[in-house]
Amino acid sequence: MTSSGSGAEPGASHPSGASTSKVTIYEVARRAGVSIATVSHVLNRPERVAAATRTKVLEAVDHFDFVPKAVAVSRARQGVGRIGVIAPFTAYGSYHPRLLGLFDGLAASALELAVFDCRAPVGAASPTLESLPMTGRLDGLIAMGLPVSDEVVERTMRRGLPTVLVDTIHPALDRVLVDDVAGGRLIGEHLVARGDRRIAFVHELPEVVLTQTAGELRMQGCGDALVAASAADATIRHIPVANSLAGGRAAAAEIRGWDERPDCIVAHHDTLAAGVWQGLTSAGWQLPADVGLIGYDGTDLADALGITTVRQPFHRTGMEAADLLLSRLDGYAGPPRTVLLQPAFVPGATS
Repeated sequence: MTSSGSGAEPGASHPSGASTSKVTIYEVARRAGVSIATVSHVLNRPERVAAATRTKVLEAVDHFDFVPKAVAVSRARQGVGRIGVIAPFTAYGSYHPRLLGLFDGLAASALELAVFDCRAPVGAASPTLESLPMTGRLDGLIAMGLPVSDEVVERTMRRGLPTVLVDTIHPALDRVLVDDVAGGRLIGEHLVARGDRRIAFVHELPEVVLTQTAGELRMQGCGDALVAASAADATIRHIPVANSLAGGRAAAAEIRGWDERPDCIVAHHDTLAAGVWQGLTSAGWQLPADVGLIGYDGTDLADALGITTVRQPFHRTGMEAADLLLSRLDGYAGPPRTVLLQPAFVPGATS
């Protein structure tokens, strides 16, 4: 997925009015005050470069509107376009079915799909995403679950790179979303029906994020439902943990030590809920007799354990993203579009 360049595409314009055919990677490196190897790393392996250095290189690349030579790549592709998709695939299993939907949505086209993994948590900046528009190796881009800055959007537009977002928002780009507020409202309505008032919310450790997270939106919807039902005495106690089964088990251990048990535990996603389930049942707790438990996503794991959850139409998000991007590649130049999909409440044995 990576290649390095030592020149620029002929004929591109330069901020000073000069042609970028004369701009080389050496000039970019000189302006940024770094080595050409560092410039190459920023374009191809940005996670290896310190944030401050990355910023200097990206500013220099933007100044020259520099694009690495891609002549050899284009010849090797023999006219077949390449779409890039970037998401935190290894951090969140929920992006795998989204990817499968994208594969299915592109199946009838002659497009190749290049997959880029981002290890940053949802809501945090991605060095790889910042650099991808500059590589010259893609004809379209789909970004999933990652905040997209104004600078990145400007780069994609200046370089003519159609871009579609999934599970994240920028007003200038097409996006496919699942309504997290509605999902939280479904949970809140279920809690009201059960008469639950003391809620524990298990979610990831706090990170520096650039946008409102899905968990925050879900809790907003949950709170809205509680308020609408005049459940003014309801409380939500947050438990930040690691994003794993072990994190869910840690939350269960903390809850077991509370003086007053919650009526229900809501987990940000099914993996955390499964960890909570394991940590409570192994200690002899009965669900839902001792406490309720609700996950989120509607995965096979929740189904196997009988955990009440909210199902997201992951596969369809990938299909919809493919449709939006293909229309851009076919010449659609209209305003940004939003596809908003609805989640569904899935009753289980835990709440």
